[in-house]
Parts: sequence; C-alpha cells; structure tokens
Amino acid sequence: MRADARDNRARIMTAADDVFGRSPSASTDDVARLAGVGIATVFRHFPTKTELLEAVLTLRLERLRDRALELAGSDDPGKAFFEFFTQVVSESASKLAISEALTAAGAAAGEDARAAGRGMREAFNGLLTAAQRAGAVRSDAETAEVYALMIGASRGATAANLEPRVRDRMLGLIYDGLAPRS
Repeated sequence: MRADARDNRARIMTAADDVFGRSPSASTDDVARLAGVGIATVFRHFPTKTELLEAVLTLRLERLRDRALELAGSDDPGKAFFEFFTQVVSESASKLAISEALTAAGAAAGEDARAAGRGMREAFNGLLTAAQRAGAVRSDAETAEVYALMIGASRGATAANLEPRVRDRMLGLIYDGLAPRS
C-alpha cells in the first residue's frame, strides 16, 4: 500500500472510531467528512459500512488487548487489573455504540473481531490471575464471572448514562466484592 493510501486508511479508521463511537446511526459520509477524504476513498478501503464497522470494532478490541498485555508487566498486578477493568467500563459507551451500529447494519462481528475479542479475554485472564496471585483479588473468583461483571458494569454504566462519580462508586462496590476475604 502506498504511503498516501496508508495515511488515508489511518485517517478513515480514526474518524470512524470517533463518528460511530458517538452515534450508531452515523453515516460513512460523516466519516469521510471528518477524515478529510472523499466518500469514494472510504469505499475503496472499506467496500461496505459493515466492513468499516468491523474494522473499527476489531481495532478497539486489539487496543484493549494490547493495553492489558502492557499492564501485565506491571510491578503491581492488583493495580494493573483494576486499572484495566476501570478503563474498559469507562470507554464502554463508544465501544457499545460501534457494536450497535454493526448490529443495526444487519451483521454480527466477523472472525477478525471475534479473534481480537478472544485475545482481549486471554489478556484479561492474565491480569486477573496475576492479581489473584498477588493477593489483590479473591482467589475463588473465576475469569468467566469477573469478565461478566466487567461486561455487565460496562453495559449498565452505558445504559444508565452514569456520571463519572456514580460510575466510580459503582466500580468501588464491585472492587470491594472482588477483594480477598479475610
């Protein structure tokens, strides 16, 4: 791919992440306008809106996976785990908007997005296991349960449009429940 095409693709992805993250009903015209390219350029890179949405969702999940892997090297596994959990919940509104736009387009996440999601869950599992070994999270909490808590908190915070202060108090209650029993 030529340098200008790579640059256009990157601008389209950044714009699509922003546009669809704010509104599931946004259009590819909105993306093109924000990216500063013509609609034909958008469709050259992504022949359908569904392909663009899937690429943006995949990128979001890959970024979360990469963030979890980055945090896995922390000297404080408990802090790293809770930081990641908080980040996922805090950023959930825009990620869910992208997922909703994909659903509204009549599609489900494709293999790339599913693979990125699996990678994120594996990285999450690594953070949880390290936090448990460090004594920061109760040892009887299994990955599936804790992951479900994170997803539930994300969806709940988004659906209720929680203010950051309320969201943070909600997370504090969840974190208290994840604390090791004495």
